[in-house]
Parts: sequence; structure tokens; C-alpha cells
Amino acid sequence: MGTLPADALGGARMSAREVALLVLRDVFPGEAGVEARPAQAALAYRAQRGKLDARDRRFATELSYGAIKMRRALDDALRPFLKERAKTLPTTMQELLRLAVYELRYTQPDVHATLFEWVNLAKRYGHQGLGSLTNAVLRSYLREPTPAPERENYADVDDYYGALYSLPTWMVRRWHARFGDEAIERICREANDPAAHALVGLGNADEVLAMMASRGMDASRSSLARDAVVVRASESAALDLVESEALPFWMQSESSAAIVDLLDPRAGERILDCCSGRGNKALQIGVRIGPSGALTCVDRDARKISVLQQRFEKFARFAELPLPAVVVGDAADPALVPSEMLFDRVLLDAPCTAIGVIARHPEARWRRRPEDAERMATLQAALLSAISAHVKPGGRIVYAVCSTEECESSNVIDAFLADADFARVPAPESFAPYCDRNGDVLTAPLDGRDGFFAAALERKR
Repeated sequence: MGTLPADALGGARMSAREVALLVLRDVFPGEAGVEARPAQAALAYRAQRGKLDARDRRFATELSYGAIKMRRALDDALRPFLKERAKTLPTTMQELLRLAVYELRYTQPDVHATLFEWVNLAKRYGHQGLGSLTNAVLRSYLREPTPAPERENYADVDDYYGALYSLPTWMVRRWHARFGDEAIERICREANDPAAHALVGLGNADEVLAMMASRGMDASRSSLARDAVVVRASESAALDLVESEALPFWMQSESSAAIVDLLDPRAGERILDCCSGRGNKALQIGVRIGPSGALTCVDRDARKISVLQQRFEKFARFAELPLPAVVVGDAADPALVPSEMLFDRVLLDAPCTAIGVIARHPEARWRRRPEDAERMATLQAALLSAISAHVKPGGRIVYAVCSTEECESSNVIDAFLADADFARVPAPESFAPYCDRNGDVLTAPLDGRDGFFAAALERKR
């Protein structure tokens, strides 16, 4: 790898293309001992350091997220031109060529400017010879672009869709088995679309919708989650509205917000929220149980718990919220919450492979492995067993994961019910279109929604 230019180190203004290159290097460092960053964190850091304006940030986002998602397809497109050279090419140059081909193939570029910029970046981050190689590869690609995959060249349809839509074949196979022939291609195609966004909060949703309409933003009430407003505009545009108008709303996925509907907390109840993170669902719960209720939040990350507390303080001026009791630690530890503490309802938003949200996290499809789901299922079962002791007779647990993997969802619940004194609770009628054969909620990652699973269980009296 060549020596970094001074402006890459010192925080001078950069181009969107250079920022995108640095984001890919952060996400895929290619060096032993160097920790990979999540794409969202890498983009936020590099865009700020590079002093990008809003327009260049959008372009850097399109390039970096697109090149991460389409990594398999881009490697297939480059293979005829790099041949054996691909094995010895410095990591930075590999990422640069992926970005350049992504721009040429998936955007509407000014070809001359695109070539000029990427060749110059290759010289700066490598040397003259790598600049010449970049120029030759890109011009060869422009003369004879690699054709799209054709079905007859692949052993089965899952491998074909994996190549066509740039997904790991094993992931496509799992979705295919779960959701069937009719849905599988749409799922693969939509995995590369921008993730949908939703606003959830404490204020009047109709007023927010009117504000969005006045700004030409497309938004509507969610048909899945009672508290959510689905936004079909950019995340930054929605956040700008919230900040400029000081609205008591926050960004949250529509599917995530729906989990609290399944929990159905009532005024005055005692609620335990396990793996509560930064508190999106905890805030929803707090509004519903009101000041007469009691909320306990558990998470092993002290920083997230601190953010949760700050958010409750921030939003307390908009609504009467209970001040949550917080516990930092592993919810699977039976001694973490006193055994005598019983709750009306318990939410377990369990750690998982997050395969249902790969549209939000472009690198996730390449970070996960087929065996990860089985490993996570062991942890999920331990968590569910530990927290079940804190449910009152007649009380409810909602178990949720942002994964559609059967071993993290239905199998966990079936194994738990085989030994525990609990029974499934039918989901409300509003969830009927999304229920599986057991009556649990299962959404495919389609129509801008995340793929997620949730089951409501009641402790027998």
C-alpha cells in the first residue's frame, strides 16, 4: 500500500470520491490487526474530516454504500481485466477500482471526469504505475463492459441471484427456503435499494405529516406500527425537519417500532426492557405506561445506557415519562435482576445476526457467515430462559430479532416452550398479514421494511 497523502491525514477538504475510498478502506482494512469499522461510522467520520458539503456527502454515500453492497458483482466485472494481478494488487487499489467501476456501471457519470479523478487518486494513493494500470483497466472496461450474469452459467437459481444482486449465495438460499419462489428475487433486488426510514416520537404525527407535505416530502402513517410515520425521503431531510422544528421525534425503523405494539404495555404497568440499547423502544414504552408505570432497562453497554438516560431527560419536557431504572450487565446473568422482581411485561430485543437489516448496513452481507445464526441462537436461548423468571403469572414476554433465520426465531421459541410454563399469545389483528404458521410475526425484507421476527408469550397462571 502506498504512503497516505498528507491531506488524507490532516483533515483538509477532500473530494467525494476520495472520501468514499477511505470509507471502503475503513470497512475492509485488509490488514491483520486493523479493526474494521461499520460503514455508517466510517462515512460519518470521513465526511466530517473531509469537510464535505451536503451534495458531496450524498455522492460519497452513493459511491461507498453502493460499492460495498455490489462488491461481488464488481469483482466479477473486474476479473477479466485484472486476471492474476488481482491477487497482488494493493488493497487500496482494489477498493479504488471497485468504486470506479461502480460509478461507471451504476450511475450516470461524466466518463472523462470519472476516469481523470480515479486515475489521479490511484497515483496519489499508489504510484505512477498504478495510475497507468487503473487507466488501462477502466478504459478496457468501457470498451467491452462485462456482461450481466446469465442463468445458464450458474448451478442453481440461488447462486445466480447471488451473482446478479451481489449477495452471498448461502444468504439467498436461506431467504429462498423461508419465503419461497415468488418472493426471492424481489428480496434480493430490494436488498440493494436504500433503506426506508420512519419517524417515531411523542408529538402529533398528523402535524409532522403536514410539515413534511409542505416541504414536498413523501410520508404517511405506517400500516404496521402505530407510532411510526414512514418517510420516503432521505434520512438527512427528515432529521433536518426534526432539528429545525425541535420536534419530539427520532429516527427508528418501522419494523422496530411495531415490536412495542406486540408488547402492548398499559398505563401503570411494570415493564422490563432487556438489551434496550439507546432506548428507542424504551421511550415508546415509557409513553404508554406513563408516570404511574415503572420501567427497568438492561444493557451490557454502559455508553448506550447513558444515551438512553439522556434521551429520557430530553423528551421528558414533551411528555410525562417514568424515569427508568437502569442496569448495566448481561441480561443472561440470573443474578443481574433480583429474583423477587416480577414484571407485567418483558421485552427481549435479542442480539442476532441482523440479516433482516442488511439494506441499512451495507457491509453486513459480507461480515456474516452461515454458522453465525446457530451461534447466536445459543445466546438467545440463554437470554430468554433467564428473563422468563421475571414474568408475573399471566404476564407477557415479547421476543424479537431483526433476523429472518429460522434457528434464531421460530426454533428458539419452540425449544423454549417445550420446557417452560408459557404459551403463545395471538398477535393483534393488525399483524395478520405478517404472521407465520405459528401465529408469530415474520416480515420479509420487502417494500422498504426490515426483515424481523417477534413472538408474544404468556406465562400460564
